[in-house]
Amino acid sequence: MNRFTSIKKKLFSTSLLLCAILPAIAQEAATSAAPGESSNLLAILLTVSAIVLAFVIWGMGQVLISVSKLALEKYKNGNKLPSVIFIIGLSVISQTAFAQTAEPPSVVADIPNYGGLTAGAFYAFVAVIAIEVAAILFLAFSIRRVFQELLPEKAKAPVKSSKFSEWWSSLDKKVFTKAVAVEKEADILIDHDYDGIQELDNSLPPWWKYGFYATIFVAIFYLGYYHAFGIGKNPTQEYLAEMEKARVEKEAYEANNKDKVDENNIPMADAAGIAAGKEIYANKCWPCHGKAGEGGAGPNLTDDYWLHKGSLNDIYHSIKVGYPDKGMQSWVKEFTPIQMSYIASYIKTLHGTNPPGARAPQGDLFTEKGSAPAPDAVK
Repeated sequence: MNRFTSIKKKLFSTSLLLCAILPAIAQEAATSAAPGESSNLLAILLTVSAIVLAFVIWGMGQVLISVSKLALEKYKNGNKLPSVIFIIGLSVISQTAFAQTAEPPSVVADIPNYGGLTAGAFYAFVAVIAIEVAAILFLAFSIRRVFQELLPEKAKAPVKSSKFSEWWSSLDKKVFTKAVAVEKEADILIDHDYDGIQELDNSLPPWWKYGFYATIFVAIFYLGYYHAFGIGKNPTQEYLAEMEKARVEKEAYEANNKDKVDENNIPMADAAGIAAGKEIYANKCWPCHGKAGEGGAGPNLTDDYWLHKGSLNDIYHSIKVGYPDKGMQSWVKEFTPIQMSYIASYIKTLHGTNPPGARAPQGDLFTEKGSAPAPDAVK
């Protein structure tokens, strides 16, 4: 009885400690925000909840260890010793594991989604609190179980099974485990004996057995559907169908986005495109590059020498991004991608025209290759 009194004192002391520390924790959390900063009430509430639950886990763990020691002494020579040791081990593990998990995560002040918390911080808090609640339920169940073991045989209340527990036990034996009662294990005991270890001839769990039968049925259906009758598409056929679908979607996209171009593979424009490029050049480009591309403030566009290479991709990129340090502005805000490709195509037609008054070559000799240059190779 003295030991039971000691355990009750521990429970009372833990409750008293929680009552004393709760106001202090709440006050500290409420004033944790620096002056001038808005405090997050939801973060404070979740933090206080996580800390309180952590103290509850610690107190219940101490109680469980105490009663488990009593049970350990009572059943030191009995057959229930392994289960008691198992409960003690779980109680110690739960205290250390949940104490580590119970530390609330830091709140990151990013985009507020849940009362000023980010989604990640909110769900982290919820996960910590859920784990702590699960730990408290486990500890409560374990304490109750050990207390029942400590009670005298006469004091133990008769266990009354509910209709639900009877139904679940029956379902478990028929569907999930098909277990044989302990009293009847002698009927299924196999004669095989190795070093004092015997085996029971248990049936396979029904869920496993019927699941295996289901896989056989699915395999037969799969074989007929995809291979025997050819109703379903094999991987090669699925790939070809997806490629055809992508081709159709690409054509539809290009039809609805005629101003879009593949900047890594600029095509040479047709006659109408080149004419459009010439018109734009005559309005915007000639003050620097000359009316015939002979050069002026800017380089000569008709020779074989280029400051930043001279393929269609390179010329397009130069028009798009520009080179402000050399006086070449970016035209991306004034022209659409298709218009810039027309300008590049027109400039390409100026090669070798040798207009009068052409500026001296600048840059490096450029030789056109069959393949397009790398995207970072620009004029």
